[in-house]
Amino acid sequence: MVNTFAVKGINVSYYLHKKKHLWNVIVIFYIFAGYYGAIALLLLSNIWLNIVGLILLTHSLVLSAYLSHEFMHGTIFTNMQWNAIGGNLMLWLNGGCYARFKDLAQEHIFHHVSKVDSVVFDLSAFINNLWSPIRRLIFALEWLYIPVISFILQFGALAAPFVDTRRRDERLRVIIMLIVRVSLFTLLGFVSLKALVLYFLAYTGMITVLRFIDALQHTYETFPAGTAFPKRDYTYEQANTFTTLISRRYWWLNLLVLNFSYHNAHHAIMKCPWHSLHELDRDLFTGKEVHYLTLPQLLKNYHRFRVYRLSSSQGKAIDEQGNLKLDTFYGAVGVSFLVKS
Repeated sequence: MVNTFAVKGINVSYYLHKKKHLWNVIVIFYIFAGYYGAIALLLLSNIWLNIVGLILLTHSLVLSAYLSHEFMHGTIFTNMQWNAIGGNLMLWLNGGCYARFKDLAQEHIFHHVSKVDSVVFDLSAFINNLWSPIRRLIFALEWLYIPVISFILQFGALAAPFVDTRRRDERLRVIIMLIVRVSLFTLLGFVSLKALVLYFLAYTGMITVLRFIDALQHTYETFPAGTAFPKRDYTYEQANTFTTLISRRYWWLNLLVLNFSYHNAHHAIMKCPWHSLHELDRDLFTGKEVHYLTLPQLLKNYHRFRVYRLSSSQGKAIDEQGNLKLDTFYGAVGVSFLVKS
């Protein structure tokens, strides 16, 4: 899908059809080699190799998540069936495999088309209605940068097919996936408990990185799933979307997260492949737009509101004069494209 207003005067065909196959091959190879190579390193007795394995596994998981996002948009292969196969492989690595790829893709594309956030689970209400000691424990863990809310959301997604009778057809898939994955992790723990603990740390690191990059990318309105919501245009979309770059000067550093940081450009042409997003951003924007957030700003706000955002809205990022106002930009929680709502 293309916002024609946004792309006037640029070569749309280039961004829609140009695929750098070698880049895709390198990333896919890195993810699989890094994932299984990292597990091998975790099994060794050398602590320094364990640390290398921990970092490599974390990054491989992060890239598997962002590549699954690319497969959802159909930017890797021309044939959507091959994108689905690739997406399922990536979801298997990062733990998003309990939901069907097509369901996750449909929900994510809805986010682009509707320009609102539709939710089934009201996180703020859930947090505020918890027994006070449990709520304080969650706040304490999140204060310590332990993403317990993300694990709660994932558990809720696993349980949803067994609670919601409309989703009963998903139950067998969830059961099979749980049996297989629990068996594999049990085997890993039997071979090396240390490796299992380090794997959990790497997975927690993946969740933290995804949450950090995603937290300040939108201030969309949120509506309960199934309710009517207003139609929003491209102007609204861009005004409530933010580009969260690791570096503006050294664009190649953003390849560490497959250019997912170029979020305004991604929303302008959502089928633009990851490897071309920095070029699209350069063609669409002057670089002086208010939607650019620097890494220090991201770090400050992610840290400052890490507990407050759990029980509040995403806040307001732009004031009446059109200036960025970080004091009221709290951000979001969770990684939507890996968990079915």
